[in-house]
Amino acid sequence: MLDFEVPTEAKAIREKVRKFVHDECMPAEKELDSRPFDDVLANLRKKARAQGLWNPFVPKEYGGMGLGPLANALVQMELGESMLGALSMNTQGPDDASIMTILAHGTEYQKEKFLKPLLNGEKRICFSMTEKASGADATGMQTRAVKDGNENYILNGEKWFSSSASVADMALVMAMTDPDAPRHKRYSTFIVELPNPGYNIKRNIKNMAIEGPYADHIHGGHSEIEIKDMKVPADNLLGGEGNGFNMGQHRLAYGRLRHGMHNIAKAQRALDMATARVTNRSTFGQPLADRQAVQFMLAECASQLYIGRLMLLHIAYKAEKGLDFRQENSIAKVFLAHMVHHVIDTAIQLHGALGFSQDTPLAAWYTQVRSQRLVDGPDEVHKWKVGRNVIKAFREHGTTALAAGGDLL
Repeated sequence: MLDFEVPTEAKAIREKVRKFVHDECMPAEKELDSRPFDDVLANLRKKARAQGLWNPFVPKEYGGMGLGPLANALVQMELGESMLGALSMNTQGPDDASIMTILAHGTEYQKEKFLKPLLNGEKRICFSMTEKASGADATGMQTRAVKDGNENYILNGEKWFSSSASVADMALVMAMTDPDAPRHKRYSTFIVELPNPGYNIKRNIKNMAIEGPYADHIHGGHSEIEIKDMKVPADNLLGGEGNGFNMGQHRLAYGRLRHGMHNIAKAQRALDMATARVTNRSTFGQPLADRQAVQFMLAECASQLYIGRLMLLHIAYKAEKGLDFRQENSIAKVFLAHMVHHVIDTAIQLHGALGFSQDTPLAAWYTQVRSQRLVDGPDEVHKWKVGRNVIKAFREHGTTALAAGGDLL
């Protein structure tokens, strides 16, 4: 039989995190109106650490909770309900995926010097990969790293939309080290301490998202960066020459899942808000909640949330078993980005003019989640990959089932 029973320990951790988000994080959001952000966050983090809620996915020997993929997924699906949720437990993006990369590929020196302050929540790290020149094609990056003797690399180039660079104390920077190597072996990753005279943040790119007054503290901007004659010690090369692309894809794979997990939480909060609204409003002498059109709208949102949850739980299961989940990850990434947008849009509609105003968080969420269809690979790239795998499965097995969840059977 198929067993959907969540292990008791994972269930207990999820419930503990849910309680913390509702009892501590959400009230702390309101405190920001009267207290400095850093004070509110420091107090929240102190409470989280006192409850053992710190670095959920980090192994216990590094001071984390040591959660596996399933328990971590359940935790992240709760944290996304509050803008302070992930930050309160030091599991915010893009830092989380970079922590994973240094954990997996860092030298002892790198773990001591760079990882430790990240794990302690003392420092933050950004990921500088994307460039204007290449966009979604990471193998088209033009930033170059040339060895200067044996002790340093000199980097030159530009980066675009480096999220959180303006609040980061260090960066993972990808650059081409061997233009003659096979396409996926040309790039390497360097840990760069910031600020650095060779890493010039030209501007934070203005985008369509409505940001609150604390956006810079929470996640910084999306920076355009000029890299000019930037000297990086050879000891800061992460994972060896030529491994930058593969490490980057592994890192982005988790980022896509984390976005999806937080999208579940945000969509759930929006659906709760919408349902609260329609159960407390009447028009033309009839409660909104009794109108079939409204019920159909809520049903569609609930259906999409259900599908999204099942997708993430299945991917978490595959991750627990060490199975390949790249196809499912791409499918889920696209689906969840559209799901959260649809649910928030429906919540706005059911709030009427109030939803269109900025008196609720819905309008800001609506503009923010639009990025989900672009970041960590746009919809079209993921659909292209998924479609190729459908054809590949049919050619190899005479059926497309293996590319459409059929390996469950």
